[in-house]
Amino acid sequence: MSGQFAGGDLSRLRQLNTLAVVHALRHQPPRTLTEMARAAGLSRPATEDVVRELEAQGWVEQVDPAAGSMGRPARRYRFRADAGWVLGVDIGGHTVRALVADLDGEIRHSERQPVSPAVGRAERLAVVDKVVAECLAGAGRTGAEMWATTVATSGLVDDAGRVVLSVALPEWTGLHLAEHISRLVSGPVLVENDSRLAALAETWRGVARYARDVVYLLAGLRTGAGLIIDGRLHRGFARASGEIGALPELGWIRAQEHLRGWSGAPAGTDPDDVAGLVFAAAREGDRRALTAVRRYVKDFALGASALVLALDPQLVVFGGGFSRSADVILEPFRRELEKRCIRTPEVVQSALAEDAVALGAVRHALDHLELHLFNPGSGLAAPAAPGR
Repeated sequence: MSGQFAGGDLSRLRQLNTLAVVHALRHQPPRTLTEMARAAGLSRPATEDVVRELEAQGWVEQVDPAAGSMGRPARRYRFRADAGWVLGVDIGGHTVRALVADLDGEIRHSERQPVSPAVGRAERLAVVDKVVAECLAGAGRTGAEMWATTVATSGLVDDAGRVVLSVALPEWTGLHLAEHISRLVSGPVLVENDSRLAALAETWRGVARYARDVVYLLAGLRTGAGLIIDGRLHRGFARASGEIGALPELGWIRAQEHLRGWSGAPAGTDPDDVAGLVFAAAREGDRRALTAVRRYVKDFALGASALVLALDPQLVVFGGGFSRSADVILEPFRRELEKRCIRTPEVVQSALAEDAVALGAVRHALDHLELHLFNPGSGLAAPAAPGR
């Protein structure tokens, strides 16, 4: 590698060498200097020099020799995933969730709290603040230790982290969400649409890990979609991709009304709670419930079919709160797709259900660190306060 650079490029060379060593250690068992040098494509002296610096910065640590080792064992090193931390926050209509994870994406603590869909901006943000504070405390961390945070929300958001439009949450349009969360944590705060983050989570730890082209359908009291194209999260020119529900002709706006209007619910039942009762009754063979589910599925499948015809995905993931009732939804949904699509892709139930959005927020924050972890001028940035 060193033969590619002249003297003026030594800082860049050192940065690349550092990156190579980190990649040789991350997600791997402890390695010796020789094993690292081989994996990184560097000389052993160059590797030793980089490891010494990484160890001083808190990124790498030496591990104890294996029990029963004879003679003087070679030094082995591991990447310290706890050198840095990320936070994922999911601000939903009914629940606020937060997850703290290390640099390997291992979840160290989670918190959630219900919230009424009807509350205004101030009340919802107060719940967000409480959940974030409790999650950080539960993980034994502080906001100052967060290297990156991603916040999930419904609606359209801009690059600055401002909610451009949200019809699901009262008083949410115009909120500078990144600015608010930045009061609680250090590091960059990113804001992204919840359906997209759920799609990202499914390709990370869900049912779509093997797929390159995915349509994720968030099915619940509202409907949304996230798109993975050629293995990458697709946002669109103005970050409005997947918002096919804006077309009333495609049925997503009215689909849930077939469930809310079911006549079998006891008097006084909250309209938002009726859907679960409908699915339970349909499971038992109730004709009126089966009719309501069939009408819901028909409208739901209209928008889904448009996405399938436009993108020709390898996989459609059925997620969101209604995915818990996939046993009564997926078969009629597949039949509706087959009526409309030239090629019907595989349709699978989400393995992550309502945790998908928060997990996607963690993955998104980690992806940001993958891109920006290295300082272009001086190489790998040292953690402020590595935890042990």
